[in-house]
Amino acid sequence: MRAPVAGGAGGIRTLLFSSLYPSSVRPGFGIFVETRLRHLLASGQVETRVVAPVPWFPSTHPRFGMWAKNAATPRHEVRNGVEIWHPRYLLPPKVGMNIAPLALALGARSTVAKLIEDGFDFDLIDAHYYYPDGVAAAILASWFGKPFIITARGSDLTLLPEYPIPRCWIRWAEPRAAASIGVCRDLMDRLVRLGGRADKTHVFRNGVDLERFTPHDPAAARQQLGMPDGRIFLSVGNLVELKGHHISIEAMKRFPDARLFIVGEGGERASLQALAVQHDVADRVTFAGARPQSELSYWYSAADALVLCSSREGWANVLLESMACGTPVVATALGGTPEVVQSPDAGRLMADRSVDALVNALGDLFAAYPSRQAVRAYAEQFDWAETTRCQLALFKQIMGGRAAADPTLTA
Repeated sequence: MRAPVAGGAGGIRTLLFSSLYPSSVRPGFGIFVETRLRHLLASGQVETRVVAPVPWFPSTHPRFGMWAKNAATPRHEVRNGVEIWHPRYLLPPKVGMNIAPLALALGARSTVAKLIEDGFDFDLIDAHYYYPDGVAAAILASWFGKPFIITARGSDLTLLPEYPIPRCWIRWAEPRAAASIGVCRDLMDRLVRLGGRADKTHVFRNGVDLERFTPHDPAAARQQLGMPDGRIFLSVGNLVELKGHHISIEAMKRFPDARLFIVGEGGERASLQALAVQHDVADRVTFAGARPQSELSYWYSAADALVLCSSREGWANVLLESMACGTPVVATALGGTPEVVQSPDAGRLMADRSVDALVNALGDLFAAYPSRQAVRAYAEQFDWAETTRCQLALFKQIMGGRAAADPTLTA
């Protein structure tokens, strides 16, 4: 049997498994999973295939929204030189959340078997999101006799364990995993409180793409985006309650000379627009919709501050993206956010999730506003090099332990 080798083609072979991975139909979906993989592959020590299942749906008609995009997702594609398979799985209403791990595993089983049959006999499964993806990976690993690791990223451990069946599934998968990774310490602490082994947890933080997110001259960025002069706040994220856009909108009453731009799309757009009218700030709140990743650096650069009033976060990538563009942040002090915002040059943490706390934090920030060069310098410590190094070391440790336990692997 092939011995795993560290370095170059023929090095460690991984199967990345996650239902949240970008596709040609949804290029921004799970972009942070792809970004981490892209930097890992740049090391030249890992070869990877991606299995990213999508729920089955019978129609691609636009009236079905996200479900139609699932149906339009190609079964196989290549992105950034990586081969990706999108097998379908059944996700019935009402019971879907509880049976999702088994549905994912059953939907992906033939694809994984075909990969092995065609010569990609991978060394381990690299799963992202503890539930349902990580649990599905545990099932697949048992079927194919492979070790696996799971990376937790946010609501998979901050929210889903509140439900009894997902909590049981997570507790079943954790002891079977070779290791658990969190993008922040808070997530791994939560896993330990669920009964996980602390000595099997690792924190590999997300980095920021310092080439994609680079500062632009604020005035030039505003001109390009058609923004006016004056103080500008930016809020980026899906238009859902947990992102706290409503708090930013209400706070605009206290900043009569400022404008708020909201980048993102979602089901609460109409209610948020109504809220802006209710508080008589609609003329100073702009809903910019979802914007492509390639454009975001201009939005960050144009703003005086990014605000993130979330009720839950694992590791909020938008914070580092904004800092990399030279713009400080104000954010709720929860999840991994205090691990991101650790210096006055980065921005400020809110005392609580409220309008008053946001107003006070913004006031404190502008009373001692950092230079854009200092904000960028702070962000530069969060590159991807350390995360890649830690991933490689963990993979080699797992493969070394497996070879010691089964000498036939190096025969």
